[in-house]
Amino acid sequence: MLFKRSGIYIYADAKKVILKYLNLGVLASSTRIQPLVDRILALDEEQVVQLYQEVEKDFKHRHLNFEYYLETHFEKIQSAIPKDLHLTITRKKLLGAYFSMEYSIRAAALFNPSMVAHPNQSGLEEGEKRFIISLRAVGEGHISSIEFRSGIVTADGEIKLDEDTGFATTAIPDNSKIFHTQKIKKRTSVLSDFDQTILNELGETFTKDNATSKALASSNFISKYDEKTLAILDKIIDSNYDVVTPENSSLTERVVFPSAKQESNGMEDVRLVEFIENEKSTYIGTYTAYDGHRISPQLIITEDFVRFKIRTMYGAAVNDKGFALFPEKINGQFVMIGRQGGVNLTLMYSDDLFIWENYSTLLSPEDAWGLVQIGNCGSPIKTAEGWLLTTHAVGSIRKYVISAILLDLEDPSKIIKKLTIPLISPNQAEREGYVPNVVYSCGSMQHEKLLVVPYAISDSACTFGTVDIEELLRNMEDC
Repeated sequence: MLFKRSGIYIYADAKKVILKYLNLGVLASSTRIQPLVDRILALDEEQVVQLYQEVEKDFKHRHLNFEYYLETHFEKIQSAIPKDLHLTITRKKLLGAYFSMEYSIRAAALFNPSMVAHPNQSGLEEGEKRFIISLRAVGEGHISSIEFRSGIVTADGEIKLDEDTGFATTAIPDNSKIFHTQKIKKRTSVLSDFDQTILNELGETFTKDNATSKALASSNFISKYDEKTLAILDKIIDSNYDVVTPENSSLTERVVFPSAKQESNGMEDVRLVEFIENEKSTYIGTYTAYDGHRISPQLIITEDFVRFKIRTMYGAAVNDKGFALFPEKINGQFVMIGRQGGVNLTLMYSDDLFIWENYSTLLSPEDAWGLVQIGNCGSPIKTAEGWLLTTHAVGSIRKYVISAILLDLEDPSKIIKKLTIPLISPNQAEREGYVPNVVYSCGSMQHEKLLVVPYAISDSACTFGTVDIEELLRNMEDC
C-alpha cells in the first residue's frame, strides 16, 4: 500500500500578526483605562498628529484594514470620553492605537489541519479540485485560533497551495445577532439545572446587548434565579455568536480568534465537513473550546467562509473532545463520531444537530500501536463500499499514528473492515517538533480515486499525502 507524501510543508511563522484590542482587565476601567484616556486627551493636536504618523509608519504596512481595527478598538473605550467633547478622526485613531496590540497567531505552532472541497469550483482545468483547509494556529499564551489556506489538487494528485499574502484579518463579532427564545428553550430542555422561565424575561427575540439592558432594568432579576441558571444563561449569550471577516480579504488572510469566555484559551482542532441536505451544502466544523480549565465541544458553521456562526451543543453526550459529524443524515438522523472518556471511539445519533444525549462504543484500543487511546481524524468519507473513517491511535512513548476503518453505509455502528497497520506513522523527518512523534489530521478529502490527507507533524508544521482509496480498502481486513 503506497502512501505518497507531497513534500509540501506549511510552517509556523511569527510574522503573521493580527490587531487585537488591548484588554487592560475587567476591573481596569477606573484604575487604568480612564487615566490612559485622560492622558491622551491632554495631548495637543500637534502631538496627536505626530504620534499617529509614527503609528502609521511603524504598523500600517503590517495590516490590512488598519484604520478599521483602530476605530473598532476606539469604540470599546468611547464611554470613557466626555459626551460633549469633540474629537478629530486622528485623535480617535490614536486612542484606538493605544488600546491595540499585535498578536502573532502562529508564533508557537501550526498544526491539525482539516480539509474540505472549496464552495467555488469554477475556472479549473479538467480533473482539478479546489480545496480549503482549516488550521490550528497557536501564539502567545498558547491560545489557539482558526486560520485557513486554499489550493488545488490536480488530476494526477499533485497539490498546489495558493499564495499566502502574509496578512491576517481577524473576524469581528456581530452584536446584532438575534437570539430566538423558543430555539433556546428547545435546546436547553435537556438541562436539568436550568430554569427556563428566565428566558421569558427577555422576550421572543433579543440581542446580546439588549439582553443585558433588560436584565439590568428588571428589578430583582438576579435574585429571582439561582446561580446555576444565571451562569448558564450568561454562557449561552456569550458563547453563541456570529463573526464576520472583511469581504475584501482573501481566504488565507481570515482568522477566527476566540471571542467567548469559554474559549478564551483557544479554539482547538476544527473538524470541518461539507454537510449536504436537500442538495444544499453547509460547512460545519466541530471544535474544542478551552478556557484554561475546562473544555467544551462547540460548532462553527459557515456557507461562504466569510461569515461564521459559533454555536453550542447540549446534552449528556456532549463531553470530552474529538467530535466529527457525518456529511449527511443517515435514516433521517444526524450522526457523529465521538470519544467520550478519552479512550474509545464512540457513535452518536440525534434528531437535532445541537442536542446529543446518547452514545455507544464503536471501537476500543486493541492494536499494539494504539493501546493508549484511539480517536477519529475527521469526518468519514462516503465510498461505494462504506464510510471510510481515518483514525488516530496512541502507542508507547506517546507515538501517534493514523489508520482507518470502514463502516456500514446504512448502519455505521457496524465496522466492516479495519486497517491492521498504520496508514501514516511519523518518519524520521516528522518526529521532531513542538510535540514529538505525532502525526495527526482533523479531516481528509476525496478527489477522484484518491484520499487526500492533510496532517500535522509533531505540532510544528502541516503537510499532505495521498493514497489510492481502492488500494487502501484492499489492504483492510474484514471484521
